Amino acid sequence: MLAVERLVVKYDELTALRGVSLTVESGALVAMIGSNGAGKTTLLNAVSGLIPTREGTISWEGSLITGLTPDAVCRLGIVQAPEGRKLFAKMTVEENLQMGAYSPGPRARVAESMKRVLELFPRLAERRRQTAESLSGGEQQMLALGRALMATPGLLMLDEPSLGLAPIMAAQIFEIIGDLNRAGTTILLVSQEVLQTLSIARDGYLLENGEITLAGPSERLLADQRVKKSYLGL
Repeated sequence: MLAVERLVVKYDELTALRGVSLTVESGALVAMIGSNGAGKTTLLNAVSGLIPTREGTISWEGSLITGLTPDAVCRLGIVQAPEGRKLFAKMTVEENLQMGAYSPGPRARVAESMKRVLELFPRLAERRRQTAESLSGGEQQMLALGRALMATPGLLMLDEPSLGLAPIMAAQIFEIIGDLNRAGTTILLVSQEVLQTLSIARDGYLLENGEITLAGPSERLLADQRVKKSYLGL
């Protein structure tokens, strides 16, 4: 389980997160919604150890991980698929996937993980010798997801996985994310696609201006008038 308690993150004088608290139970799919600039990516980066925190704690499976380096966090099983995919453009699909299994534990299971990922994403299997830059946007997102899965995550954190994709491809990506969760992967999903995100999540958090302003079952968030008006246009 991931537990974030009263987390504060600042960039110089700008406070990006203001006492944020959340939990992600084992096996859950938890949504983090909010507008651009609300602090969603900052939260994921703080959990991943990519940026320092000023106050508060981050715990994983009962142990404090606040202040750990990104590689130490990843070795614990917390894996982030960043916004914008961040693929190795000149490397092949297969090479990108192999890079996801660089830690000792995942490296020992690389063949098994590769088989699973290529079965999950048949399109990547067809293009395994192509470079990442030659793929379509949807295929690149599949590759980013596949690379994260190669690290055998205990918690998979996804940052805007449908960004820039055509509606049909975005719907397919959300379907894949739901399938991954039903198969047992614990997921923290950050997205501005509020309806699709809450439709597949069990619980959700609304982050606004660095603060959690609403939390609870996804059905509650979908029914909330603020969410309907500001994020669903209803």
